[in-house]
Amino acid sequence: MPATITERPSPPAVPCPPRKRWTRTECERAEAAGVFDQQHLELIEGELIVKMPKNRPHAGAASLLMAWLTLTFGGRRVGVEAPLDVSPEDNPTNQPVPDLFVAKQEYATSARFWSSTPQPADLDLVIEIADTSLAFDLTTKAALYSRAAIAEYWVLDVLSHRLIVHRDPVDGRYESVLSYSEDEEVAPLAAPNAPFAVKTAFPE
Repeated sequence: MPATITERPSPPAVPCPPRKRWTRTECERAEAAGVFDQQHLELIEGELIVKMPKNRPHAGAASLLMAWLTLTFGGRRVGVEAPLDVSPEDNPTNQPVPDLFVAKQEYATSARFWSSTPQPADLDLVIEIADTSLAFDLTTKAALYSRAAIAEYWVLDVLSHRLIVHRDPVDGRYESVLSYSEDEEVAPLAAPNAPFAVKTAFPE
């Protein structure tokens, strides 16, 4: 006869421990006190995200894309890993640090360029370069940027050699999301006569 299997009761569920939700004010105080010394952090939805060191494909794509942006828009308009403001309701618990962005000409040539964090209205284009962060960039980051009404958001997918272009932010989401392969090209809204060939961001 087969042995009788005695079912044991499942252990009681253990609730997840509470998480500390950070605000920008708290982060600024902690940074000033040296708590985050030498750490590259990004505040997203009240959580501190550690920005991992970039691998060679990520760093190479960033360098090639930045070169194209600089040629197209001018070096002063191109921001590299600099914090941004987002929508007023998101600002207290968010300060994203995209890989690249393009500022509007009027912001880049104003006195505010030296003294203030760029506002959503100051931006023509925000770009994230994704390898391990692709899902996060296409969901959480896209929602954050769309709520801020940032007109155009690019995600460069390093592993699949494609560019995912988000446009038309409406009610907290992008109405247009299109993927371009490395054999295609797309012009940013702020430079309609300057098409970007996706393969430009990848080595030959």
